[in-house]
Amino acid sequence: MATGLLDIPVWGCVIYTLVVTHITIVTVTVFLHRYQAHRALDLHPAVEHFFRFWLWLTTGMVTRQWVAVHRKHHACVETKDDPHSPQIYGVKKLLLEGTELYRAGTKDQETLEKYGHGTPDDWIERNVYTEHGKFGVGSMLVIDVLLFGPLGLTVWAVQMMWIPIFAAGIVNGLGHYWGYRNFECPDASTNISPWGILIGGEELHNNHHAFASSAKLSSKRWEFDIGWMYIKIFALLGLARVKKLAPQPVLTIGKDGLDVDTVRAIIANHLHIMARYAREVVGQVHKEELRKATGDVRDVLKASKGWLTREESRLNDAAKDHLARAFLHSHPLETVYEFKVQLQRLWQERTASYESLLAALQVWCRQAEETGITALQEFAQSLRGYTLQPA
Repeated sequence: MATGLLDIPVWGCVIYTLVVTHITIVTVTVFLHRYQAHRALDLHPAVEHFFRFWLWLTTGMVTRQWVAVHRKHHACVETKDDPHSPQIYGVKKLLLEGTELYRAGTKDQETLEKYGHGTPDDWIERNVYTEHGKFGVGSMLVIDVLLFGPLGLTVWAVQMMWIPIFAAGIVNGLGHYWGYRNFECPDASTNISPWGILIGGEELHNNHHAFASSAKLSSKRWEFDIGWMYIKIFALLGLARVKKLAPQPVLTIGKDGLDVDTVRAIIANHLHIMARYAREVVGQVHKEELRKATGDVRDVLKASKGWLTREESRLNDAAKDHLARAFLHSHPLETVYEFKVQLQRLWQERTASYESLLAALQVWCRQAEETGITALQEFAQSLRGYTLQPA
């Protein structure tokens, strides 16, 4: 069907559309998100400007506006000031009207001034990309029609809908509503899928909220972040430099005592450590208590599993009541839950010195070992092995 400059069949148009929309996804996740919003990497000026041009051509979004809205989302996550939280607005509104919420955020001058610092501010950004965003997407329309004739209108429409649906809708909506969690950070973020391909790795949203400044969004060995793959390729070509990655726990075999280095390592890796605690202590004790329980007691304990590991600030009154009922039937579960809360509060103490935190940790470990709960004892003993990751 030779109705445009490119004499290719419909399947060729489909491939073209998938390629260009994927480039747009890469632009958003690598340039806007990881580079501009979180400064997790540096990009070569040529690569940076290609992304800026492509953003203008295919979305009309302004870098400063996107960055400001996203940084405010992190700063005010799940509160009334969050520009796009399904916990506040409802997941349906995010899925159907996510773009409108984003646009409302970009019109708030206070948001732009407070959170939009450090973004491009050269002549072309001010006079072309910011002032004439409609001209960019209009140019893309002309290009698509010239290449594919009337079918180019459909190609262009798909390009224009790709980011509003997948980024503004799915990531901001489902990414705080549905999925699995590796880390109990104090928000509702979830990993939509362990394979971050369609949205450039942004599917791993809980991992991102746990370590917002990391250039790599995957955490588990079985997770895949295609955005990180592209960053590694750019780095191999000398076009990018990774600045920040999520900390990784380091356990030193034979270390037989707690010290200030242990405290520093535990604070730096507290989300990893609490994930371990949930799995090796809470999960193990919960399994043992379920095995002994029968009838209604078993039902109460079984339903408590999700609440036992949830971050304390995210528990509503109904969840707290349910835990209280479970604890009436299981002293070991109540004990490991209380020790979990106490351990979390250690690194939430912002004004304490490392020496006082060390003393508190020593008390926590001693008391944990005195409980007689094997899983808790073994966990407490393992904490002394943590050390800071070598620079």
